[in-house]
Order: sequence, then structure tokens, then C-alpha cells
Amino acid sequence: MSNIYKGILVKPITTAQTTVYICNATSRAIIQNIQLTNQSGSNTAEVFVYDSSTTSTAEIAHVSLGSNATENIAKGPIVLEEGDALLITVNNTAITGIVSIMEVNRGSLTT
Repeated sequence: MSNIYKGILVKPITTAQTTVYICNATSRAIIQNIQLTNQSGSNTAEVFVYDSSTTSTAEIAHVSLGSNATENIAKGPIVLEEGDALLITVNNTAITGIVSIMEVNRGSLTT
């Protein structure tokens, strides 16, 4: 078992829902931080989690950001299991950010 720390840049090129991260089949992940910054104007972002065990998606955060505003929209740790995904939708590509993840590689374990 090993822990892998990842920093994933969020730089949407479209306003359509974008997959930021997918947890692989031998890992679980803890998202500690989803920090978003708005470069200009007043814009919004929505963050979703796809739960592979129920094949459903749920919105977990919605934020309105003024010009040059930055906010951490993860108010606590978010746990992703195998096959789960983190998705983001923005109304303007002026929003960028970073997601901080600790991935716990479980090898061949099943629980």
C-alpha cells in the first residue's frame, strides 16, 4: 500500500462538464482541496462527483466568484472509491484552479 500525492491543474477549455480526475481500479482517493480562481468578470463553477457504484452524479459544490477572487470549495475531505470521478462545469473558461489529492494505492485488496 502506498500514498501518492497529486496536484491536478484545472484549466477548462470549454464550459461543458469536464472530468478532472478518475480514481483507478486499485486506489481510493482523498480530495483535500479544490481551489478555484476567477481571472475576470463574475463567473460560476459547479463541482460534481460521479459514484461508479450507483452510476449517478451529484453536485457537491457551487460557487460564484467575482473578478480575481479565489476560493477553496472543498469544505472537508472528499473520498472517492474505485471508478469514481470528480467533474467540474464552469460558465466561463476564466476560472482555473488546482485539486489536491492523496491517492491510496491498495494493490490487489478489495475492501
